[in-house]
Amino acid sequence: MNAGILRTGGARASLVADIEARLLSKRTLGLGALTLLTGCDISDNDQVQKVLTTVSRWNDRAQALLFDPRRLAPTFDESRAVRDFRYNAYFGPDDAPKLDPDTYRLRLSGLIADKKPWTVADLYALPQQAQVTRHVCVEGWSMIGKWTGTPLSVFLQRIGADTTAKYLGYECADGYYDSIDMPTALHPQTIMAFKLSDQVLPAKYGYPFKIRIPTKLGFKQPKWVTTLYVTNRPTGGFWVDRGYNWFSGS
Repeated sequence: MNAGILRTGGARASLVADIEARLLSKRTLGLGALTLLTGCDISDNDQVQKVLTTVSRWNDRAQALLFDPRRLAPTFDESRAVRDFRYNAYFGPDDAPKLDPDTYRLRLSGLIADKKPWTVADLYALPQQAQVTRHVCVEGWSMIGKWTGTPLSVFLQRIGADTTAKYLGYECADGYYDSIDMPTALHPQTIMAFKLSDQVLPAKYGYPFKIRIPTKLGFKQPKWVTTLYVTNRPTGGFWVDRGYNWFSGS
């Protein structure tokens, strides 16, 4: 997997390191209770990490069992959509990847019949629909926006993806990587968002598209997507590899 996010310069790498340190601090807050429950010696880091990993995987399985692919996330009147949507990334908006529409190609791999790369024009010619839904961030904030794009299920059908497979993975221009379960990929509200507030998606929000998933936390919704692949193998993810739950339903 591409780990380019850690190779994009000293300032950005330092910021990522700070984020990881805060994540570790948050995780250790519960270690006292975890020690009482499991009998782990808190000084035995390997043992503690094994317990944390087990708990995380249990949470993933529990959330997956509770997920109903037919249940829709709440939708809102368009008047409640925020036009000045909050920017959120590990770097400032001026440093967001700026992908050239003339040279951009969406690469496809894995269990897909037609792996022909897609241009921006190809993508924007797909049928589109709008939704006004709430974005929920793991940092504790949320915001309602109007997103327009193609249901991911329509695109997967168009390219001959094996929708009986377990996972849809993605890689992004900033080095980010992750995956989602196939039922979430096929959920009717999961879209390839090409517009925000009826405007072509700006670079800072993920041009040429982000995957908008109202049933997931924000970090599961990639921007600047350059590769999609279908697989039956667990692939981890940038934040998952650093302790976050993989399923992460909102």
